[in-house]
Amino acid sequence: MPECRIVLRNCGIVDPASIESYRAHGGFQALRKAKQLTPDQVVQEVKRSGLRGRGGAGFPTGMKWELAARSPGEAHYVICNADEGEVGTFKDRYILQNDPYGLFEGIAIACHAIGARTAYLYLRAEYHHLLGQLLRALKETGDAELGCHIEVREGAGAYVCGEESALMESIEGKRGEARYRPPFPPNHGLWQEPTVINNVETLMNIVPIIQNGADWYKTIGSGPCPGTKAFSVTGDVERPGVYEVPFGTALAELVVDLAGAVNVKAVQVGGASGRVVPAAKLDTPLTFETVLGAGAVVVLDASRSMVELATQNVTFFAEESCGKCVPCREGNQILLHLLTTLQQRSGKEQDIDALRELSEVMMISCLCGLGQAAPNSVVDTLEHFGDEYYSMVRR
Repeated sequence: MPECRIVLRNCGIVDPASIESYRAHGGFQALRKAKQLTPDQVVQEVKRSGLRGRGGAGFPTGMKWELAARSPGEAHYVICNADEGEVGTFKDRYILQNDPYGLFEGIAIACHAIGARTAYLYLRAEYHHLLGQLLRALKETGDAELGCHIEVREGAGAYVCGEESALMESIEGKRGEARYRPPFPPNHGLWQEPTVINNVETLMNIVPIIQNGADWYKTIGSGPCPGTKAFSVTGDVERPGVYEVPFGTALAELVVDLAGAVNVKAVQVGGASGRVVPAAKLDTPLTFETVLGAGAVVVLDASRSMVELATQNVTFFAEESCGKCVPCREGNQILLHLLTTLQQRSGKEQDIDALRELSEVMMISCLCGLGQAAPNSVVDTLEHFGDEYYSMVRR
């Protein structure tokens, strides 16, 4: 794994080898503080902090908790989404390796807030090497201290299970496919009971919010996006790694000043499903309102082909589509065919028009985020680097 260049400030990572060290550095104080509050007081503090989900969609965390807490059911559940399957993302893996106790504390506070007794940590199959460490850390912590039971469930390597409804299907022992919505998880989630699903980084923000207060948290970041965001930076950079910066930081500061990128042609923010930002727009602030995604940042220099980038991304989605909905199942195959035809210099200008039209259809008609986001790199590279596509037709 690339070296981490900046310590995750909100996460407060200490000594991953010792729960004693975690306690000595103030571990579980936030949980004890939360338990002195009513569940609704905890929910309102998180809501007031403005914390938004770090999985890519940016949904307000406190609102999600409030909906689940107020939904009737025989049981309530919390799920930690550790299925970090987005291409180029490894920030959650860094957290899982270095501060499992802080993550468990955040999960326990979420359980207290919504009235859940059981939580699931859904670990992607490719992180199997972390399973033993996580189980040991859970055993060291114990259900009594957490006030809830946390169970680790492993995925089977399906990218689509990073989507929350497919993830729940997987935990229930079914094939990982997206559900039709509504209803949404806070009302009818795992086993049709109220469920909160947050990713690893989101839950790591809970401890400092409860420990230091919502007012403190809102002093970090930018306006509607308080706090910090962790990014996995790779590609054509001198210093790849995990970086944490406040929301609103310019993309150039992240990839050029911190990661050491030179001769930048474009940056893909958010992994294969993210947006492609040309070098001329590196002053773009990193917020949910501009570009963000799940935290993967891939830098491409002037030697890279944007058509090849789009082709690689679509190849990935054509492979990972669960096949449940036609626009995704067939659309990705057709996109891949059109891109391959262009790269083979046997395409026509009509093929470029077809790429645009099909991308628009998929973005509004696919069932889940996989299919809706699959054409993003096609749309953006056509907009900013359209000459590369047309040059292939002319030749």
